[in-house]
Amino acid sequence: MKGWQEHQLHALQTITCDAQLFEIVVSMVHSLGFDHCSYGLRMPLPVSRPKVVLLTNYPRAWENRYTEKGYLAVDPTVRHGTHSLQPVVWSDAFFASSRDLWEEARSFGLCVGWAQSSRDVNSTMGLLSVSRSGEPISEIELRDKEMQLAWLTQMVHLGMSRILTAKLMPAVTAPLTDREIEVLRWTADGKTASEIADILNISERTANFHIANAIAKLHAPNKTAAVIRAGMLGMLG
Repeated sequence: MKGWQEHQLHALQTITCDAQLFEIVVSMVHSLGFDHCSYGLRMPLPVSRPKVVLLTNYPRAWENRYTEKGYLAVDPTVRHGTHSLQPVVWSDAFFASSRDLWEEARSFGLCVGWAQSSRDVNSTMGLLSVSRSGEPISEIELRDKEMQLAWLTQMVHLGMSRILTAKLMPAVTAPLTDREIEVLRWTADGKTASEIADILNISERTANFHIANAIAKLHAPNKTAAVIRAGMLGMLG
């Protein structure tokens, strides 16, 4: 496994095009005995309608059908990945709540599969799924390949997040100062500008000044949105 990782790690870390990176992923998935794969990246912002990027080598007809039927909203792999980082092997029981999706996927040759999600410090979520039409995944195969699949899940997420975050996430105009971060933390705890001023031994005007600066740097419409955005970006940890 070490040699397999070292052979691919440089490409995953240095490629700057998401389509090119996905081609490498497809090649690695093929080497693990699977025909198809998909990788989805969900940004943490905007909170109400997060930006999503989906790359797949599934049959085009299935991609169109998946979109037309709105299967993303009921896909158990997506639902599971949202709440757990544990890998899952596709099965009748796993898809029991979405029988139509499962039956149609199998009609396109997506009969056997494995999926795992990933997250980073910026709350960006990724989901890697691999599948094939052939033999079921045996316990022996799972034991032999699960570490490689888990490693690939993390490396793909790091690479895709590196490439796509700059394109999809609004850039912070300038780094927040320590005082701006401190004021946002207290704001997140529900403190008013007056209360923050008392806690930090500064004037209320100064507290509002720091809040206004943070709002501007984060391109947020108000202080509540600024707190949420800063939290999502890992600035308040």
